Amino acid sequence: LVGLFQNLFGFLPGGLAIVSVLVCAFFTTFTGASGVTILALGGLLSFILTDKNAYEGNYATGLLTASGSIGLLFPPSLPVILYGVVAGVSIKDMFIGGVIPGIIMVAALSLSGVYAAVKRKTPRSPFSLKATLRSLKLSAWEVLLPVIILLSYFMGITTLVETGAVAVLYAFVAEVFINKDLRLKDIPGVFLKSLPIIGGVLVILAVARGLSYYIIDMEVPMRLTDWVRSVISSRILFLLLLNLVLLITGCLMDIYSAIMIVAPLIIPVASIFEIHPVHLGIIFLSN
Repeated sequence: LVGLFQNLFGFLPGGLAIVSVLVCAFFTTFTGASGVTILALGGLLSFILTDKNAYEGNYATGLLTASGSIGLLFPPSLPVILYGVVAGVSIKDMFIGGVIPGIIMVAALSLSGVYAAVKRKTPRSPFSLKATLRSLKLSAWEVLLPVIILLSYFMGITTLVETGAVAVLYAFVAEVFINKDLRLKDIPGVFLKSLPIIGGVLVILAVARGLSYYIIDMEVPMRLTDWVRSVISSRILFLLLLNLVLLITGCLMDIYSAIMIVAPLIIPVASIFEIHPVHLGIIFLSN
C-alpha cells in the first residue's frame, strides 16, 4: 500500500507527506484510531519521511502522530459503529455524514505537508505508470478489502455483523492462500497474540459501561441539561464550548471509553439546541 500511494502521489509537492497521511487514513479505518496505526506503520513511514533529509525528524513525528487517527470517520471505522450503537443513530447515516469532514481533515493535514515540503524544497520523484501498475498489482488484494466491505454493507447484501465476518474471511484467504504471508500453523499463534488485546479492550469497555450506567442512575444527564439550559442560550456558543470540552476529553480518555461515558451526557444536552444527531456524532468523533 505504501508503494502504491508513493507511486500515485510521490510526484506532487509534499508527496511523501500526502502518502503518509493517506496510508494512515486508509489503515485507521480498520484499526479504529486506537494507536495501532502508529505502531504498525510509524517506523516505516518515519523512515520514508526522513530519508535523504526530506523532512525534519520532529516534523515527521508530529505528522505521523496527527495522522494516527485521521481516518476514523471513514467506513468501516469501529468508533463510528460504537457511537451509532450508544447514541441510537443510524450507522449508515453516520458513515455518510463523516465522508466530507473526513476528507477535509485529510486534506488539511496533507496541505501542511505540502507547505513544509515547498518551504524545505524537498525533491520530488517522477511519475511512472509502469511502477504504479506494478505496485497496484502487488497491493490489489489489500485495495479490494474496503471496496468489498463498502459494497456489501451499503448495497444491503450483508448486515453490519456479517460484513465484519466477510472482512475476516477475506483477509484470512488473502493472507494464507494468496499472498502466503501467513501459514495455517501460524493461526493459533495469531489468536493467542490477539486475546490479551481484545481482553484489555473489553475490560476497558466493561468498566466504562458500568460508570456510564452509574452516571445515568444518578440523573447526571438531566441535571447537566437543566444547567446548560439556564446558562447557555446560543446554539453557536454551545457548539464552540462543546468542541473545547471534547478536545480536553480526548486528551484524557481513549475514544472508546469517551463514547461510552461522555456521549450519553452530551446527547440530551444537544437536543435542547436541536442539533442533528449525526452532526453531533461527527463533532464528537472528530474531536
